[in-house]
Amino acid sequence: MTLLLSSSSSSHALRVIISLSFSFFLCNGFSYSSSSLFNTHHHRHHFAKHNYKDALTKSILFFEGQRSGKLPSNQRMSWRRDSGLSDGSALHVDLVGGYYDAGDNIKFGFPMAFTTTMLSWSVIEFGGLMKSELPNAKIAIRWATDYLLKATSHPDTIYVQVGDANKDHACWERPEDMDTQRSVFKVDKNTPGSDVAAETAAALAAAAIVFRKSDPSYSKILLKRAIRVFAFADKYRGTYSAGLKPDVCPFYCSYSGYQDELLWGAAWLQKATKNLKYLNYIKTNGQILGAAEYDNTFGWDNKHAGARILLTKAFLVQNVKTLHEYKGHADNFICSVIPGAPYSSSQYTPGGLLFKLADANMQYVTSTSFLLLTYAKYLTSARTVVHCGGSVYTPGRIRSIAKRQVDYLLGDNPLRMSYMVGYGPKFPRRIHHRGSSLPCVASHPAKIQCHEGFSIMNSQSPNPNFLVGAVVGGPDQHDRFPDERSDYEQSEPATYINAPLVGALAYFAHSYGQL
Repeated sequence: MTLLLSSSSSSHALRVIISLSFSFFLCNGFSYSSSSLFNTHHHRHHFAKHNYKDALTKSILFFEGQRSGKLPSNQRMSWRRDSGLSDGSALHVDLVGGYYDAGDNIKFGFPMAFTTTMLSWSVIEFGGLMKSELPNAKIAIRWATDYLLKATSHPDTIYVQVGDANKDHACWERPEDMDTQRSVFKVDKNTPGSDVAAETAAALAAAAIVFRKSDPSYSKILLKRAIRVFAFADKYRGTYSAGLKPDVCPFYCSYSGYQDELLWGAAWLQKATKNLKYLNYIKTNGQILGAAEYDNTFGWDNKHAGARILLTKAFLVQNVKTLHEYKGHADNFICSVIPGAPYSSSQYTPGGLLFKLADANMQYVTSTSFLLLTYAKYLTSARTVVHCGGSVYTPGRIRSIAKRQVDYLLGDNPLRMSYMVGYGPKFPRRIHHRGSSLPCVASHPAKIQCHEGFSIMNSQSPNPNFLVGAVVGGPDQHDRFPDERSDYEQSEPATYINAPLVGALAYFAHSYGQL
């Protein structure tokens, strides 16, 4: 995206670039102990190669850098300021808050809901191991659920996006300076969106489980809303990208359809309510909704693999016999991922990284690693294993595959580079992220206009603000990573890359005695 700048704006942009080094010192005073930003090898357990606890802290801190709305007084990512304070006003509704999905200034409800579900699942499975990071993880979830409650405040309506993505992507400006159109897009009875609605229901239901003990009244509000939103998703069926195609595609087009979200949403509601109604719904509709489909990519678009593993827990651990078939479906997913296993269909880079897609591949690495660890936990509880053809894979073997992926992400790779900003001595310095790449408000209070920022976006200067904990899209299929800001496929972070990683890092930090 190259835009020509006038000579006056170019000279201004040059002054901005000169101020970047000064900006670093003003913008990166982290209140959570900035000294640990580069010192990631202290207090190591003697078996661990990595400081998983430090990576866990940073993976959660990242979400503060993605916040939209009025920031709280205890905001630790101090280079960020308030933004999007009139969001929703275009349709006279309060949609202030929530998260920017990645390196732009749009609030996309579909990936935000999936992020929330996965952050919640991380806490449900591994929150008991998180110690001092558990409150921070819950705060990250609540920042999302407070917004999702606003987005679902009107019955049979969900506000699914704030901002015009095409106009936003034509600008390179800080969220604090954002002046592009904050259009609001919704699904309702006339323009249904079963995918985004059922994912939102899943997020609210999963979060209701997270807050059940610590904030029972909030938990009840979340669950009640989840039930209502799922009923809307199921009754008015259709993909949200059919009705909102020019606005949500190609950014977060629903390529896999809505069937996977209905199964996933029902699975979460069954888990959160224990109501037989949802169990019966799953039994009746499971096959129609693609329970047995042989797809093995789990991410913001396709939830089948996650639903299978979640439902297998009900069979393995809670002894819900009617869900026995999901053990086979879940095993098929695991077999597809294990390198060298019969029926393995996954590609790996020469350096050993799971490789699904060129665009933001690391999301599949983190989400798959999370599913492997979670399934290994269920298998251990049930004292069982995975069968792939004639081969048997134990929970320990499955965990080792997840560990290999997480360790690659943290620096065990051909480039000896961490793909998490602020972790390890070498990490991406030019991430595709507007706020991180432009000088912060403290060092440069004057507004940076829409087109002005492109001179910095296209420059080789490192980002002045560390989006600590951000995990980028990652290397290509040959383990190469150019660290170019313009390369959004490899250099852009996203909330849904980090969300499942939180659970995986908590597990490993605990396993190696770091928590």
